[in-house]
Amino acid sequence: MTITTERKEALSKEYGRAEGDTGSPEVQVAILTERITNLTDHFKNNHKDNHSRRGLLMMVNKRRSLLDYLKKKDAGRYTTLIGKLGLRK
Repeated sequence: MTITTERKEALSKEYGRAEGDTGSPEVQVAILTERITNLTDHFKNNHKDNHSRRGLLMMVNKRRSLLDYLKKKDAGRYTTLIGKLGLRK
């Protein structure tokens, strides 16, 4: 369910704006998307795991907030990010 530090570093290099960038909205959304994908796979086998479902909903809301912020600040970065991640909106 969790992602490894190597995967986080790879996401940071791929979506970061500079070397060592971990705090930009793009990197945060990419990491959250990876965690959300892992959790949705987890729920295919564990459909009664309601405690993790609550965490999933919180992650989805956090990602939505970050995407709304990015769309408000820079629409170009927003459209390229959702295109790269395969998100809809």
